[in-house]
Amino acid sequence: MADNYLENKYEEYQARKNGLGKPTVVIKKQVQTPVNKPKEKKVSDYRVFVTGGADGIGKAIVEAYTNLGCKVAFCDINNGLGRMTATDTGALFYCLDVTSRKDLEKCINDIFTLWGDIDIIINNVGISKSEDITQSDVDDFDHIIATNLRPVYITSRCLAMHRKTDEAHYGRIVNICSTRYLMSEPGWEAYAASKGAIHSLTHALAISLAEMHITVNSISPGWIQNNEYNKLTPTDHSQHPSQRVGKPEDIARACLFLTEENNDFINGENITIDGGMTKKMQYK
Repeated sequence: MADNYLENKYEEYQARKNGLGKPTVVIKKQVQTPVNKPKEKKVSDYRVFVTGGADGIGKAIVEAYTNLGCKVAFCDINNGLGRMTATDTGALFYCLDVTSRKDLEKCINDIFTLWGDIDIIINNVGISKSEDITQSDVDDFDHIIATNLRPVYITSRCLAMHRKTDEAHYGRIVNICSTRYLMSEPGWEAYAASKGAIHSLTHALAISLAEMHITVNSISPGWIQNNEYNKLTPTDHSQHPSQRVGKPEDIARACLFLTEENNDFINGENITIDGGMTKKMQYK
């Protein structure tokens, strides 16, 4: 039986080679099942929460979204600057210290109650301190980690827990990292550690939150001048391949891009925005 089987198969093979006995291909019409695609949200419908939104990059992000007509809320520890930004932009301001898990979670849950959901979270808050490691204080290290890193996890976790019972099909988280995650100078251990962890946490969150239709990306700014831009020197600008120092608006525009509803194929990525400095070889 086995021998006959092989002989028959060989004959079929020879027939195909000679153009005989070609199989008839029947193309069946495929019936597509209609997919209930969620209605695309208008940009003005976006509900946005920004940490550290009173000044600098955070303020530029708040301004960018409010200029589009989005609902925007932000938190900051600086009550004076926070109130000024809220007045200028019309955004909601929550004065709090992000190192307090209780206060940060309460803020987010209050926004859920007010708006029903949050579509976009920009984890921007961050502090830095440079000092010789032999003179540094471990408490300072812990404080920078608690300010820069832990809120990224807390806000993302709050959104994930809220979305467990929600049918939302759109969510974006953007974490403000830094080029310090891959390059350093002496005395920046705590800041570099916090930003390196944000870089890693970003792709971990992207995988964990994928089923909830939430993308998670990070942005690594280089030199961004928040104030007194006109006091920079020609050398400050010319050392950048882009021939200028960065501005907060450069980062805000990237946030707008990453949080567009159609840009869901960018996920778990880090985008470096530094005028090309990390690509420039420098030897002394």
